[in-house]
Amino acid sequence: MPIISLPYAYLESLTGTDRETILSRIPLFGADIERLEEDHADIEFFANRPDLFSTEGVARALRGFLGIETGCPHYTVNSSGIAFTVDPLLADIRPHLGSAVIRNVSLDEDGIASLMGLQESLHWAVGRGRKKVAIGVHDLAALTPPFRYIAADPKTAFVPLDFDREMTMDEILTGHPKGRDYAHLVEPFSRYPLIVDAHDQVLSFPPIINGELTRVTTATTDILLDTTGTDLRAVMTAVTILCTAFAETGAVIESVTVDGTAMPSLAPDERVVSAADCGSLLGLDLTPEEIAGLLEKMRFGAEPEGDGRVRVQVPCYRADIMHDWDVFEDVAIAFGYENIPAALPPTATVGAAHGINTRSRAVREICAGLGYLEMVPFTLTNERVLFTAMQRENDPATLRVMHPISEEQTVVRSALLPLLLETLQNNLHRELPQRLFAVGDVVRDAKTSQSVAMVTIHSEADFSEIYAAVDVLCRELAMPYITRESDDPSFLPGRRGTIVADGAVVGTFGEVHPRVLTAFLLDQPVAGLELDLRAVPQLRGR
Repeated sequence: MPIISLPYAYLESLTGTDRETILSRIPLFGADIERLEEDHADIEFFANRPDLFSTEGVARALRGFLGIETGCPHYTVNSSGIAFTVDPLLADIRPHLGSAVIRNVSLDEDGIASLMGLQESLHWAVGRGRKKVAIGVHDLAALTPPFRYIAADPKTAFVPLDFDREMTMDEILTGHPKGRDYAHLVEPFSRYPLIVDAHDQVLSFPPIINGELTRVTTATTDILLDTTGTDLRAVMTAVTILCTAFAETGAVIESVTVDGTAMPSLAPDERVVSAADCGSLLGLDLTPEEIAGLLEKMRFGAEPEGDGRVRVQVPCYRADIMHDWDVFEDVAIAFGYENIPAALPPTATVGAAHGINTRSRAVREICAGLGYLEMVPFTLTNERVLFTAMQRENDPATLRVMHPISEEQTVVRSALLPLLLETLQNNLHRELPQRLFAVGDVVRDAKTSQSVAMVTIHSEADFSEIYAAVDVLCRELAMPYITRESDDPSFLPGRRGTIVADGAVVGTFGEVHPRVLTAFLLDQPVAGLELDLRAVPQLRGR
């Protein structure tokens, strides 16, 4: 979870109270004090609250929690008259752009540090290491609108931030620290994202680095914000959080038109919640009036309605509010967990480790003993990773998401091996060899079971290496098995096998087929295996 540095003087000026009060109340607000220094405090916040990743956001929340300023903040957005166009060639590279103009900015060193810290925290929590979202903050005085977001030739040159000479985009990927860190996000493409103004001056090479031309300093008064990414909701969440953080310092927010669409909208969302549902979840007997008052402390707008309901205005920066229960959690925080009556549960039980967990732990120990590093892939994935890239036919037993919000998360995983290959793709910039394993749930025909998968990538990865891993794994799990020739198209013919236990096929292994390697952009040999853990004797029948 992110740790945010809060300068005492800056926080006190924004909050309107003293540091002792702030530090005594922050732990009750759902945050942990990591360390206290002479001039600042380092506070750890939950990753689901990116609006608290800046001093400005923390001050806004604390003013409500301390009763200094309650209710939903309302932000005015004027029109800047500035426009962006987006190149259609970016559709398969980095298609989404969010923007805003922020005027009357007054930044001292603490303000700039807070802004930079917020930017990097959003890159991690919302942007998934800049893959989903990358943020650029520019001094508008050096630029001439309108602006263009284009797919540029990698030979295009400009002066990157913190350098004093021009470099081509290709050179930046190898010669600039940020380029080396994030080159893997753009290297697969023949053209790279670039943002330029009316005079073709470069603002940014997202998601890598800004241009030195637009560096933000204490003299900056007007800022152009750009956020680019592969997920529109995440892009606009970053725009909203940054704009509202600036607004807390007195800055004026202005909209920008992107291909004819004005953004951002900082209006609150509305929802109606039930007081009875809130009381049932929290174990508290609260009236709609009491719930509304507690929500006002958490910077929601709230007023009682008839039939035991509460109309709630959710601030635009609260991207974590996805369900009524998220609202009820804030009711509990405002009420104070320390004020909820303690009671013993009406039943008593004796705990013991579940057999599945015991066996999974044993599998982890075996894989780690073989020198493999554990990964925890996402539960949701997509048909391209599970089937197309693996050269496998779509499995009708796969559980599909009814209303996916992203093309990357459309199905529940039915196998682990494809996700490990995707992990190798995401770590192309890491040194070899890499040996990874994963143990976890897979779902087929709406039934959950457990599997283990292992992959090894290096110049000499072959069938013998992964066959040895199969033998050790099965032997240590006391699982009698035999192997037979496989027809799995994910592996090379003649270098692939199936694992058979009690006459049933329970696993597959071998050298990964070159066409699968190409689909995952891998340029070194890979060998892998996957085993259904239901075949392990101690797990049968569970």
